Amino acid sequence: MNIRSLTRGDGVVIGAAVVLFIASFLDFSSYDCPQGVDCSRFDSPNAWDSLGLLMSVFLAGVIGAALLIVSRTMPGRKVVGLDLGQFGAALTVFALWTAFWTILDVNSAGAGLILGLLATIVLVAGAVAGPMIPALKAPLVSPASPAQGVGAGQAPYGAGPGQGYGFPAGQQQQQQQQPYGAQPSQGYGYPGAPQQGQPAQADPAQAQQAQAQAQQPSQGGAAPTGDFTPFWFAVPVARPLYGEDGSPNPIAELAPGTWYLAVEQRGQSLIAQTQDGRRGVLQDTTGIQRG
Repeated sequence: MNIRSLTRGDGVVIGAAVVLFIASFLDFSSYDCPQGVDCSRFDSPNAWDSLGLLMSVFLAGVIGAALLIVSRTMPGRKVVGLDLGQFGAALTVFALWTAFWTILDVNSAGAGLILGLLATIVLVAGAVAGPMIPALKAPLVSPASPAQGVGAGQAPYGAGPGQGYGFPAGQQQQQQQQPYGAQPSQGYGYPGAPQQGQPAQADPAQAQQAQAQAQQPSQGGAAPTGDFTPFWFAVPVARPLYGEDGSPNPIAELAPGTWYLAVEQRGQSLIAQTQDGRRGVLQDTTGIQRG
């Protein structure tokens, strides 16, 4: 689950759902206590005393908000052919519709019903207007730099301590430490290693195999760039990630506020790796932020 893909609009939805859930425990209706009558024992009902009202207004709104958040953090999931976000938005609109006509039908609406109506209005506004208003489309959590990773003092995703896959420094250090064709334990003075003044010799079979792999284009697109160095990047807006087999359906969605690893370049496209290990083709690379 990618928390950094949440936007400010999603924050509005979460806050409205919390208020709506609290409102379900407040009084459903209000009353005026006659003078001289002890009304302390009178228990005013709330939404939990009416199953129909509870399910159609309060829980429908909360469930709709939960589906909206899940659709943002885990894109691509569907219910009866509909995207989770669309299904959740429909539930929030249904909750507002029911709350509006219910409050008109009640003679003396209590705090729970009034607060529930206000919460459903904010909930629908966040669900419907969130993806359209630029202020609400901004990331809820600011992206951390790749060097910070998931926390202070931790290496970025996919990187080891002090050096990382996708960072040129780590690869250059490995190339400087070992000659081509040498094992990690080989070096000057090691049995079978080249002595001082002699160049390192690579296995001819391995050299031919590496050359054949470099010349063979990768499946599903153009040949990768030979001098490409992996790097971290972030997208300015949500963009689809397509499969390497050329399938027209996206396999994931890259969300702003999250760093991804570019492992290969194919023409103008990038082969990106998500935090859960999935790899795909990012066709639109305009405006990306390199780490």
